[in-house]
Amino acid sequence: MESKYQNFKEFQSSGIVELNDEDFNAIRGYVYNTIGINITEEKRNLLQSRLQKILRSETFNTFQEYYEHLINDKTGTALSDLANNISTNYTYFYRENEHFDFFVETGLKEILRKKVNQKSNDLRFWTAGCSSGEEPYTIMMMMMEKMGDMYKKFDAGILATDISLKALETAKNGIYEADKLKRLPDGYAQKYFDKLDNNRFKIKDFVKKEVTFRRFNLMNDIFPFKKKFDAIFCRNVMIYFDNDTRATLVRKFYDFLEDGGYLFIGHSETIRRGIVDLKSIAPAIYRKEG
Repeated sequence: MESKYQNFKEFQSSGIVELNDEDFNAIRGYVYNTIGINITEEKRNLLQSRLQKILRSETFNTFQEYYEHLINDKTGTALSDLANNISTNYTYFYRENEHFDFFVETGLKEILRKKVNQKSNDLRFWTAGCSSGEEPYTIMMMMMEKMGDMYKKFDAGILATDISLKALETAKNGIYEADKLKRLPDGYAQKYFDKLDNNRFKIKDFVKKEVTFRRFNLMNDIFPFKKKFDAIFCRNVMIYFDNDTRATLVRKFYDFLEDGGYLFIGHSETIRRGIVDLKSIAPAIYRKEG
């Protein structure tokens, strides 16, 4: 790999650690096998750049040292930090609002109608790859707004999972800068948040307690859920996966969806035909037939 530095001493003085072929292949293989993200050769320089901060903060002299630490860490912290640095966790409330509008105006109505017919009060939703919590909290606020007092009659709640410990910590704290809230429908900020200061808002406890945050790796062979979900949101996560990994994950989602349940994915993502019996009913929205 060509370098703009003329010699190794100059390279060292720049503060940049070189990612050679062996280390690159080792790290990309570990990432693919553990969290499913496919780092192509085209993203090699980006990977090297993003991991420099970790190497400096942890005082690793080489990527080989970092890799050894990565594979030997049993706490999950190293993997979490790696995931933070190679993926984008930027999000905000009411992002891709067409999904939330469809959910409360169409999907939720159909789900509730089915529950009444079944004489069931069980409502289960999962946001997979919830990042810092804006997505599940948006869903919960809109459910409460739409259902009103009816919500209390259901055993309802949202499971929100992510592999990033940092993102989950933010989600559990429920404190967000004002910029994250500006796309919410009128009145939501006043009704569902407490204002801490001019730039920070905290989600109210009656919303927070309805969302359960857990660390979970979507590449796990076994999904430990006892019941199926009425809707699964996995948006802007599968863009990091190759076709085989994406297909495997979609099959698992299908298995854990109730008949008639909904799967929401990112607008830049697609599901290949024939993988499972999911019907496309709107952009990036699928329903399990049955």
